[in-house]
Formats: sequence, structure tokens, C-alpha cells
Amino acid sequence: MYKAIVYLVLSSLMVACNSSGQPDSTEATPDGYRPAYHYTPEKNWVNDPNGLVYLDGEYHLFYQYNPYGDTWGHMSWGHAVSKDLKTWEELPVALEEYPSADSSETMIFSGSVVVDSENTSGFFEPGFKNGMVAIYTSHVHRGDVGLAQHQSLAYSSDKGRTWKYYDQNPVLDLNMKDFRDPNVFRYQGKWKMIVVKPLDYVAQIYESENLKDWKLLSEFGKMGDMAKIWECPSLFEVPVADSDEKKWVMLISSAAEDTEFTGMQYFVGDFDGQRFTPQPQEGVFRLDNGKDFYAAIPYNNLPDSQKNPIIVGWVNNWMYANQIPASGSRGMFSLPRALSLKKQGDTYIVVQRPIFKEGISTKTISVKAKDLAGQTFDMPTNSYRLTLTIDLSDAQDFTIDLLKKDNQSTPLRYDAATGKLSLDRTNSGDVAFHEQFPSVESVSLNPKNKQLKLDIFADNSVLEIFVNDGEKVLTELVFPGNGTSRVAAKTD
Repeated sequence: MYKAIVYLVLSSLMVACNSSGQPDSTEATPDGYRPAYHYTPEKNWVNDPNGLVYLDGEYHLFYQYNPYGDTWGHMSWGHAVSKDLKTWEELPVALEEYPSADSSETMIFSGSVVVDSENTSGFFEPGFKNGMVAIYTSHVHRGDVGLAQHQSLAYSSDKGRTWKYYDQNPVLDLNMKDFRDPNVFRYQGKWKMIVVKPLDYVAQIYESENLKDWKLLSEFGKMGDMAKIWECPSLFEVPVADSDEKKWVMLISSAAEDTEFTGMQYFVGDFDGQRFTPQPQEGVFRLDNGKDFYAAIPYNNLPDSQKNPIIVGWVNNWMYANQIPASGSRGMFSLPRALSLKKQGDTYIVVQRPIFKEGISTKTISVKAKDLAGQTFDMPTNSYRLTLTIDLSDAQDFTIDLLKKDNQSTPLRYDAATGKLSLDRTNSGDVAFHEQFPSVESVSLNPKNKQLKLDIFADNSVLEIFVNDGEKVLTELVFPGNGTSRVAAKTD
């Protein structure tokens, strides 16, 4: 979670307190920006997904949550569950901010959840197989001053409905103000933790037998994008498509190409149980080329039938997250994405496949680029799926306005000369709330068989665009007017 400057501005982000000193809960205000099929809680602020874990038919989504308002503050863990990753049930807050004896407070920052089926922690009754252990960053602060960050434990024997904090927390403390976001997984009969020293651009890998005592194995870092900080690391195996091969992928949330913004990068390599060794790469590998995809982590304990790891990300951007025009609730989560790797020459790239709810209003079109001119069709709402297969053999520029209404539009443009696809949100409704929100993002394409495939998920205030079967993705917030939306295409 992005907190490098929070210590200086925390007071401006916290919700107002009433005369009793307790924060006022913000009532949700219905508006046309609330997503229809992307999960967001009923009200209040959310950011990073935490503790993604599967257990006994339930996918758990824990997340950074402010129980008292719709801007950042009072970080706790919200909780939702799903049977299919498509329909979610919101549950009560799981882990709450708590006071310390010295007049400081401890917020529950990002982390992970594991199923301790062998009771290595000793937290559960002998033979109990469904014990859940949360490993989170305990962020100690007094007022608007961050005092320390270390890693702590909580545990649950009722599938995450209630939790107990370990009475000997923290379990990993380097006496640092910035040391956070532990991601823990089981490998070779041991627990492995990857956690970051964000201001040093370093991810550390630890090992434990019992989740309580941790030994440093190795460090990775000081490469790739170091324009800002490193956060929310994860390390996991991903299958290579059309082969029996697997490689390890490390995700790091960090800066985007425009360094005023944050985004995600990834590294592909090998892990021997102690050290991650990345393969040589040219430039920075972006997980998402949009401005609003951050802090994605993978699910732990997926069933054997699920061969591909699944990630979920936060849809927002720290540059303007507290100001987006969404009264009562701010922030949402991406569609879950199943990951694979595709080999291109000597390079492996991450490919992302969306997992989505059936029943979304959908249109599917196959067309030559030159025949796009003048095509328009109305969608019943701003929440829909549009799949396009476009023949580029005539090397024609084109524009598709995805959310066109009156004088508002969100154009998706293809430039045949440069081979770039760009998304323009400079006129996509309410864009004046922050001077750096209006922007144009682009991706360079490598069309196969002279075809461009677009799988576009519009959901009131978010666009997720999967290009060429998920080889590239653009995730962007937009704030168009309510009601019927028109999709209009033209050639240039």
C-alpha cells in the first residue's frame, strides 16, 4: 500500500470526528458510478486486496477498509466471500485497527492469509485442518506520525468469520518505519514470505517452520522500475501455455511510466526455494498499461482443478484516489484474472484471462477495420461487455467511442502506422476533480494473423480492456453520465 507520503498528509485523509471523538460512518449514496459486476463494499473506502485464499468452496477476499468513512484512514481488513469469484457476499470487518498501551494506534495494513492445515503454528486443536492464519503489516502510528511497521499474525478457526490476534506480535520486526506487505505461501514443506523494504526497492524472502519464527534467505531488487517505491510483492508459479513448463513470476506494485502515477511491474524467472533469479529482460514489464490497477496479489490454496493462478487488483490510483467523484464509497476491485505465460522468442510475457459473471449485456462483432466507419449501437446502460475481432489487413486507422453520450466520450483509437492502441479519458464525463486525472494511455501491439482482438468490460465507472486474448490490459476509471450509452465507431 502506498504510504511513502501518508505520514505527512494523514490528517487530511482521515474522516472527521464528532464531538465524542469517534469517526462518523459515511452513508452510501447511490449514483451511476457504482459498478454493477465489479465487487465493492456497500459503503466506505477500500484499497489493496489482502489475504486472498480459497477454503472449502469459498473464495475469500479481504481488503484494506476504512469502517468509518470514504477516504483513507483507520485501516482494517474488510471481508467478502464468493462461491465462484463472480457473485460476492460482504461480511463484517475481519481485522480492526486497535489501540496500544502507549497512546499509539495500530492499523492493519496489507498482507496475506494461509490455510495452516498441518497446524504448524500451534494455534488450533490437534487434527484441525481448516485453520486460517493472517500475516499482516502492523502499522503503529500516533496522530499523523508513522512510528513503525512490522509483521504480525492473527488466526481464525471459523473460516475467517472471527479472529484472534497472536499475543506475542510482532513476529518480524526490523525496527523500520517502512517495512510491509508480507505475502506468504507454502513451498517445499516450509512457509515462505516475500516482504518489501519499499524505500530501498528491495524484496526480502524469509522462511519459517511455524509462521512465528522467520529466517532471512535472500534479497531481490534494485532493478526494473525504481521511479517511486516498491509495495505489495508476491511470488508464485505460473504455467507456460502450450507446454509442460512453469516459471516463477514476481509481482511488484511500483511506479508507472508517467512517474506521477503508480502501477505494477513483473519479473519472470526461477525460484529454488531460497532465491529468485529473474531472466534478463529489456525495459519494464507492465502487468497493466492503464492508470488504475494496483496491489494485485494471487490466491492461496486454490483447488487442484485450478491450474492457473488467479489475481485480483485494486481499481484506483493513489494520485487521486481520495478525490474520485463517488460519494459514500470509494474504490473497487478488478475482475479476477487467471494468469498464464506465453513465450515470445526468449521472453516470457504474462497473459491475463478475465473471470466474469454471465448475464452481462454483451455484443460480439467481427469486422474489417475499414468497415467500422459509421457503425453505432446503443447499450442499455454503461455496464456491458463488448467483444471485437477486427481485421487489420487494410491497415486502417479507427476510433471506437465506448461511452458516448451527448458531448462526452471515451475513445479507443488504433494507429496503423505506429501499431499503437490508445485509450483517451480526457472527455469521459467528470474529469475535473483532479488536474492529473485526464490522460491518454497506449499499448504497442503485435497483431497475430493481422487481427486485433478486444474484450472490453465497461462497468459504469471502470473499463477493463483485454487486448489480443489478454497479452495486454488497460484498466481505467471513467466517470460518464448515467443512463443509455452509445458505442460509435469511425475510420480516420
